[in-house]
Amino acid sequence: MIFPTVGVNTLTDYKGHSLLPERDAEQRPVLEIQGLGIDFGGLTAVNDFTITLGPTEISGLIGPNGAGKTTVFNLLTKVYQPTRGTFYLDGKDTAGMNTVQVNQAGIARTFQNIRLFDKMTVEENVKIGLHRDIHYSLGGALFHTPFYRKAEKRAHERALELLDIFDMADFAYAQAGSLPYGAQRRLEILRALATDPKVLLLDEPAAGMNPSETSDLMEAITKIRDTFKICILLIEHDMNLVMGICEGIAVLNFGQIIAKGTPQEIQSNPQVIEAYLGRKKEA
Repeated sequence: MIFPTVGVNTLTDYKGHSLLPERDAEQRPVLEIQGLGIDFGGLTAVNDFTITLGPTEISGLIGPNGAGKTTVFNLLTKVYQPTRGTFYLDGKDTAGMNTVQVNQAGIARTFQNIRLFDKMTVEENVKIGLHRDIHYSLGGALFHTPFYRKAEKRAHERALELLDIFDMADFAYAQAGSLPYGAQRRLEILRALATDPKVLLLDEPAAGMNPSETSDLMEAITKIRDTFKICILLIEHDMNLVMGICEGIAVLNFGQIIAKGTPQEIQSNPQVIEAYLGRKKEA
């Protein structure tokens, strides 16, 4: 976010409030969030959320349960319209966009609770994310015209390419609901990736995974960033994952950012420690 890449010594100050990694320094930020907030009745769920993301960053959004992290993702995907503030995607103001429009503009996400089409195959779930690239008429689908067969062949090949990222091509014809929990998590990431996003939002991608699966996931997330040259922002409670791959981290508490920094800075920040562990009682 915002912040330095691990191991990078040269940083660029962007508009006085964010440090971008060296590799992104000469490029326009892909996501600029300015004062984003939302109220539900008299309750402020998120307030003055302001960060900037470089086009190839991996960044983390962490905080205690109920801090407002998923609400931020809902704002960025227009599940909720903000009460105040806005955000710019690749330089374009998203004010007034709806969920479909912001996805078409380049933001994709996964969810805390897996949302797959359980009765469909693994490949069919990935193809759903390819809907913008599959073009044929109803008549073409009914009569299997050459144009239809060509489009389906391209979609099949693309789906298998994406499944190869997680070594899941062998499960292409398996029913999605029959997969182990961790594999379903990975499939949901691939379906989001199929929409060709500029920003990929991952909501607790390691939930339910064992340490070996989490280690594989860390490698895969980095591979996705390097292969597709996209920005990844993730919410996660597994601190080994967060500290292992995130270049910058923002900490949310009661809907407000209380700290921003590198993994090393966040680990030693007194406000962060207090938010997670509570204030020590006076002797």
